[in-house]
Amino acid sequence: MPNDAPAKTLFLYSTTVSDVGTVRSNNQDSSFAGERLISVCDGMGGHAGGDTASTIAIRSLAHIEQDNLREDVASVANMMDVSVMAAHDAIVGKAKRERRLSGMGTTVTAVALVAGYWILAHIGDSRAYLLRDGKLMQMTSDHSYVQHLIDTGHITEAEARNHPQRNVVMRVLGDFDIDPHPDIAIRKAHPADRWLLCSDGLCGVLENSTIEEVMSTVSDQEECAQRLVSMALKAGSTDNVTAVVADATLALDVDAFDLPHQTPLVGGAAGASLEPIADIVNKPIASAPALRYGKQSPAQRAAALTQDNENETVSPRVAQPSHMREDSEELANPDTGEIPVVQKQDGRYSADPNDPEVADAIHHEKTERRKASRKRRHWTRLSTIAATILVLMALSAAAFGAYNWSQSKYYLGQSDGVVTIYQGVPTDIFGWKLSHEVERTTISTASLPQDWIDQLNSGISADSLDEARSHARLISREAQKLGGSQSGSSSGSSSSASASSSASQSASASASESGSQS
Repeated sequence: MPNDAPAKTLFLYSTTVSDVGTVRSNNQDSSFAGERLISVCDGMGGHAGGDTASTIAIRSLAHIEQDNLREDVASVANMMDVSVMAAHDAIVGKAKRERRLSGMGTTVTAVALVAGYWILAHIGDSRAYLLRDGKLMQMTSDHSYVQHLIDTGHITEAEARNHPQRNVVMRVLGDFDIDPHPDIAIRKAHPADRWLLCSDGLCGVLENSTIEEVMSTVSDQEECAQRLVSMALKAGSTDNVTAVVADATLALDVDAFDLPHQTPLVGGAAGASLEPIADIVNKPIASAPALRYGKQSPAQRAAALTQDNENETVSPRVAQPSHMREDSEELANPDTGEIPVVQKQDGRYSADPNDPEVADAIHHEKTERRKASRKRRHWTRLSTIAATILVLMALSAAAFGAYNWSQSKYYLGQSDGVVTIYQGVPTDIFGWKLSHEVERTTISTASLPQDWIDQLNSGISADSLDEARSHARLISREAQKLGGSQSGSSSGSSSSASASSSASQSASASASESGSQS
């Protein structure tokens, strides 16, 4: 795992634009654009379910924005994997508690910049594109049914765009009985790398060549995101459309006082409540800029008028973390909207903060707010502890399940110079071996060719003990044939090598055939 410190420090500049589109009544996408983390989540599961699921996923990942300061690539990669699984558990738990949310889920595509490396986590059919040296590369593979058909040669990519099952996702986070583990990839970061993370409302209608042209020619990040979202809507996208554009920026002097800095942006459904995310990252968070253009046709304007006003961002706003909100309440002088109107003992009403009775009322309100804030912090701590326990329980359950599965497998290896049958798989987790010896054969490895020994060192897998014994008998027969051909050979070492190679190929083919039949 790469952990070497880069010679030059890279920083991340990012922005995001998310729009409800021209057909949907609410935005179920969520996005995050920070200095160390970017992410897009495309929710599904109805009016309430999709936006809830994508918001949960963004909140579960947001802590990486501040927690990857240790510059440990392996640690952050594991952190991203665990955070995605924690989001899955939270979504499933909420769906079980609230029946109206049953069946909700979300995709997750996230990229973190750590010590000069990109760490990519992905599940679902949202996409990540990397523009490097003017060439666009798709860095994720869709976990969708049509992608499976493409991979197996049943349809072409052009046919996939209009396939009736193009929206069927085979892996996703949520209330489904499917694999929720994300794909994790690590790639060396280069200066001037540009990322695009987008929901399928964008990549489902725009060609890669179009995306490459916009990404290459529009240098301003926000303008680039605005243009891509707008083009997707004009191309006829019927879904929510979200784009995150992020650039790697090289800082030649890491001690300079004017290092790249930005306020993280939150778009889509997660932007409806910024304060929880501000508390998670412990710094100010801003809502993403609204789409400036793109709904220009009469049909689009009519659709926009029928959409719920709650989903349209009027103007960007900034949320402070809880400790800053509390400080501002105590230190700032209240304006007229915050000063209570008090009826004095003589019957008159006063809102003068210098009036002792009004001052007492202000003090009382501040005291109540502090009590409420302490109570919120207390419940937040309890919630964090409970979430940690749930994650540990989930990880323990996953480990237990993996161990049980491993014990249903067998493989051939070697021990003390003889071919040995093991139950389990030839690996270990944190030093915990997932296999044990169950049976030794009488086959000496000294009589076997080196390539057979190499296969035994790697482990020749079998689905049952009988299949493993069958492989062992096959090895024994082939070894006897090989020994006979070598003893009867008169052509020297070259003939022996030829016989060994032929027998090895025969044994491998026979073992493969036996495994496929079982």
